[in-house]
Amino acid sequence: MILDHLANSARYESLHPLFPAAFAHLRELAANKNLGEGRIEFDGDRLHAMIARGTGKPEGQARMETHRRYIDIQYTLEGCDLIGWLPVTECEGAEGYNETKDLEFYANMPATCWLKVKAGHFAVFHPSDAHAPMANTGQPIVKIVVKVAV
Repeated sequence: MILDHLANSARYESLHPLFPAAFAHLRELAANKNLGEGRIEFDGDRLHAMIARGTGKPEGQARMETHRRYIDIQYTLEGCDLIGWLPVTECEGAEGYNETKDLEFYANMPATCWLKVKAGHFAVFHPSDAHAPMANTGQPIVKIVVKVAV
């Protein structure tokens, strides 16, 4: 798991062959204040983004999730996203992997830490990182999630 400001993203580009393109696309999207919602294609199944708008939910209602085929780069464009984190090895109550959505939910809540991902910041979650996004005290959140093929 990585947490940093988008201005520092070049520090992490050497960690994965698709990260330079992923962060370049993220910087371009972040500069556009008129983004709609939904999926944006960059490189087919290897690299794409999703724009999400929503209202944060209480920590106890945020669902722990993991992905097997993608690394998430979750960037907060507006608001503050509170994201729970827990190593996948400590997750319990797996609800079954959905291969189509590359998504598995877990029954337990993160006990390790909660990350404040403020506007202008990003968090990177690998398949070994369970995370519970979109938590806060009912405040609006606009975020960009770049999906990078493992």
